[in-house]
Amino acid sequence: MIGTDKNNEVALVEAARVYDLSHTNLAEHLESLKMFYAEPAIHAHPQDRCTCMAPSAKKITGKVAYHGDFWLRKDFRGKGMPKIMAGILRGVSFSMWTPDFVIGLAERWLLDKGVLAQYGHAHHELSGSILQLVEENIIDDDLLVWLTGEELRRLVDRHDNIDFVLAS
Repeated sequence: MIGTDKNNEVALVEAARVYDLSHTNLAEHLESLKMFYAEPAIHAHPQDRCTCMAPSAKKITGKVAYHGDFWLRKDFRGKGMPKIMAGILRGVSFSMWTPDFVIGLAERWLLDKGVLAQYGHAHHELSGSILQLVEENIIDDDLLVWLTGEELRRLVDRHDNIDFVLAS
C-alpha cells in the first residue's frame, strides 16, 4: 500500500504478501530463507542464515499473510497513521486472501513501547527471526507477531452499536 499527501507525494508505504505454507510451517519457511529471497539457492549469500526459535512458528501453517516493511515520512509521524493503516491492511488482507494467520516480524522496542498492542497484534514471541544477511549487512533478532484467521475476522467484522438516523 502506498499513501500520498495532498500534493500526491508518497507519505507512507506498507507491504503485505501471502504465502502458501500448507505443506510446511513458518519456522521452516524462515529458516529456508524463502521469506527473504524468491530463490535462496541463487540469490542468498552462502553465509546468510535465519533461525526461528519462536515455538508457535511451527504451528503457523496454511495460508499465511505477512504484514511488514512499513515506512512513514517524518512529517506524518505521531499522528496515528500506522494504526489506521494497520486496520486498512487487515481489511484488505481478509478480503483478498482470508488467511489462516497474519504474521509480522517486529523489533523488540515496538513491544516495549506498546506499539504492537496498539496495532492489534494479539500474540508475540521472542526470536521469531534471528537473521543474518551478509551482503545487505543485516543482523536482526525480531519478535514473531501474529493473529489467527479467526482473530483477524473478528477485528475486521466488528460492528459498533451506533444507530444511524436517515434524514428524509
